[in-house]
This record gives sequence, C-alpha cells and structure tokens, in this order.
Amino acid sequence: MASADLSQELECPVCLSIYTDPVNLICGHNFCRVCINQHLDTQEGSGGYSCPQCRKTFNVRPTLQRNIALRNIAESFLSTQPHQEEAGVFCSNCVDSSVPAVKYCLHCDVSVCVKHLKVHSKAPEHVLSDPNTSMQTRKCSIHKELLKYYCTEDAVCICVSCSLAGEHRGHQVEMLDEASEMKKKKLRNDLQKLMAKTEEAKKRVQSLEERRKKSQEKADGETERVNALFRDIRTRLDNLEQRVLSGIMRQAEQVSQSYNDVIQQLEIKKEELSRKMRHIEELCNMTDPLTVLQESDTGELCDTEDRERHDKQLHDGGDLDVAGISHTLHTGLSDIMSGQTLGLPVYADILLDVNTAGNNLHISSDRKTASRSEKSQNHPERPERFQYNQVLSSQRFSSGRHYWEVDVGRLDVWRVGMCYPSIARKGRKSVIGENNMSWGLFRWYGQYSVIHDRKEIRLPDKIPSDIVRICLDYEAGQISFYALCDPITHLHSFTTTFTEPLHAVLSVVDGCIKISRRTRGDERFAQW
Repeated sequence: MASADLSQELECPVCLSIYTDPVNLICGHNFCRVCINQHLDTQEGSGGYSCPQCRKTFNVRPTLQRNIALRNIAESFLSTQPHQEEAGVFCSNCVDSSVPAVKYCLHCDVSVCVKHLKVHSKAPEHVLSDPNTSMQTRKCSIHKELLKYYCTEDAVCICVSCSLAGEHRGHQVEMLDEASEMKKKKLRNDLQKLMAKTEEAKKRVQSLEERRKKSQEKADGETERVNALFRDIRTRLDNLEQRVLSGIMRQAEQVSQSYNDVIQQLEIKKEELSRKMRHIEELCNMTDPLTVLQESDTGELCDTEDRERHDKQLHDGGDLDVAGISHTLHTGLSDIMSGQTLGLPVYADILLDVNTAGNNLHISSDRKTASRSEKSQNHPERPERFQYNQVLSSQRFSSGRHYWEVDVGRLDVWRVGMCYPSIARKGRKSVIGENNMSWGLFRWYGQYSVIHDRKEIRLPDKIPSDIVRICLDYEAGQISFYALCDPITHLHSFTTTFTEPLHAVLSVVDGCIKISRRTRGDERFAQW
C-alpha cells in the first residue's frame, strides 16, 4: 500500500499521471510543465491567472520554477514499477502476493480479486468496473474526488465538492445513473430515427438503382432502335443509289446506241455519196458527148427525209432524261425521310375543330390559328363545344408516333397539350390538365409547368423558345414536350397507358396561338 500512497503523491493534479518535468507555482503546488502551460494558455486575455488546485490568483502570468527534487523522485519511482503489460492489475487488498484483479471498485478506489469481490458486490453504492479502468477520467481534476453527478447546465460530470462549493454550485445536477439513462433514452430515439433514415435511404437507393436500370435498358433499346433505323436508312440509300445509277447507266447505253445507229446509217450514206462522186468525176472526164448524155441521173445530192428521220431518232433517245433521274432521286429520298416506313414520328398537320371552340375563340379560315376575342363568335350550340376558350384538333390519334408544333409567341398565359375526346366541356374539370383525361404544358406569367390530373410540376423559369413541340408515342403511352431551340430542349414527358384516342388541344386566354407549319428543309422537323 505504501507504493500506492506514493503513486498518489506523485500524480499531477491536472493529468492524474506521474509527474513529467514537474514545475511549481508561487503557491507551492506542483504540475507537469506541459499541463500547467496548457492551463495558463486557456486564461490568456481573461485579465488574470489562477492555480488549478488552490485557485490562488495572479495578476501576471506566474513564473514556473523547476522542481528538480520532485522530478528525481518521480523518475526513481517509475524505474522501480513493472510495466503494466507485464504486471497487469493486481488486487489492492492482497498485499502479501500479486493476485490478479477482476474488478475495480469506483467507490473505494481499489482493485479487487475474486475473493475480495464479495464485499463490494453486496453494497449498492459500490460501483464495479473493468480493472483496467483509468481513474484519470473518473476523478475530478480539481478536487481528486470521484465524479458522481452530472451538471445539466454545463453538460459535464462533476464531483460532490464541485456541486457544493465549486464553480457548479447552484446548478441543476443529476445522479450519473439518471443522467445516463436520460442520455441513453435520447440515444435510443436518435438510433430509431437513424435506423428509419437508413431504411429510407436504402429504399431510395433501391428505387434509384431500379430507375437507373430501367433508364439504361431504355437507352439500350433506343440505341438498338436508332442503330436499326440508320442501318435501314443506309440500306435504303444504297438501294436508291443503285437504282438511280443503274437508271443513268441504262439511259447512257440507250443514248449511246441511238448515236451508234445514226452514225452507222450516215457511214453507209457517206459511202454511197463517195461512190456517186467518183462516177460523176468519170463522166466529167469523158470526151464522148453521146456517152455522157446517155448516162442516167445521179439523183438528189441531199436526202432531206433521211436527215429528219435521223434528227427524230436522236431526239427520242439521244440524251439523258435528267428530269426523270432527279424525280426518281427526290422521290426516293422523300420516301426515306418521310418516316412512314422507318418508325419515325410523323408530322401531324393539325387543323382546329371549330365545332369544339369556345364562343370567345376565333378560328382562322385555314384552321391553324386560335385567337381570343372580346366579342362572342356566336358559334352554334353543340354538346362538344367548350365553355372556356379551348379548342380540339379535328384529327384524333389512336396509334403510331406523331408530333406537332405550336407558336405561343410572348403570351403571358396559355395552355397546350393532348386530351381524350371524353374530356368534360364545361366547368373547371374541362381545363387542360385539371383532370385525368388531359396532359398539358402551361405558362402563368413567367412560370412554366406541366400538369395532369391537377398535379403540377414546375419547370425552369425560362423556356428558350416561343415554339413548343408536342410528341405522341401512342403504343409507348408517352406524351413529351420540347422547346424548339438549338439544340432542342426536352421539357417533360408523361408516361401512362392510353385508353382512348387523343386530340391536340389549345387554351387561349389572351392573344392568339398558331399551329406551326412544317417547311421542307427545316431540319427541326426531323428531330425528336
């Protein structure tokens, strides 16, 4: 026990370990140099310094005096102690022999073996812990007493002296067990919340993984579809090229043959003319008049009928039919790019149905523009007519892939989209997107949104175009909205299973909305 008493005397009041390079203050208390310097550093700028043990105050930072004698005693004591790894922790009551300790009594501040454990186990105030428990963390650094209370105001563990006469006097304190149970309860609640959030995150990850997988599958499908599309286009272009080139070659052969025939006829004619020329020269050289006069005439020198026949023959087959070749080429290209045989979306030439237009909606003569009018148009009363300023297309779509475009200009309020023919014609439920029978894109004074079944999804504040494209893939159950800019910007896609045919639908609050016309050469129409 003498060794244990000496060990306590050689403990630094701050770190509760054997002194290392001990120094003392004017008040006489000793500390490790590092420990006291750290303590004094925390008091810099506070207007004074104090001893952490007796609380004696100093106006200026105290000078540290090295305690050489205490250092020598501490080093000598440490040299006589076995290493803890070799010696372990032994029972404090077994002074005659080194019996390994199994518990440490926090109340008595002693290590006990199995034999001496019974006394400590029977008393409730004796708190037992692992024999290797460090007392540095269980004792008050100021009063060297066990930490038995918890200050709720400062959230620290304190000893009895701290609560009665120390800096925590008058504070709300709790027993360690009570405070521990309260903290455990809070920790359990936090654990439940963390477990719930973990499960939520797990489900979210699974959902995102599934969506990513579906997205990748969709991308793979689209890649294969586009690859097949371009393979088909290349095949069709190759076939068209062969057909056009074969036609050119066939015409060239026919033209060449026509020229060869005429040239051959002319060669025969030329030979006949040469023969006649020689005969005439012979007659001219004769001296006998009778012979010259008795010779038959040589005939016409120029055969006009032969020339006309040759000209007609060359006119009929003597030149390439460039117009025919161009027609074949352009027709073939048009068939390829029309998309009807390639599975591409087909441009829908939308015409507005006047019989569905609201009474304050004027429909242009070409049925491409819907304009808001302050004056009633006195449309005939029909069950299919909208109460509000909406209008359907006369076309309905029940299959295939189609697209159409609308110019909304710089209007502040508008709606466009697609709907079933069974959509209501009166009341709020007839408005695009305010029911489960229509899908729409709308603008409300600078704010863009898409809407279906009264569920609104807001889009970025600025759509970079006044022309909107609506695309329908009926079999895939998809309606998509795009802003026609460079490049085309995808705004949103609705996906469902269609149960009825679909009409294009417009809603005009002020101004006018125009159905855009597709122009040949406008590259936008070929993109989706």
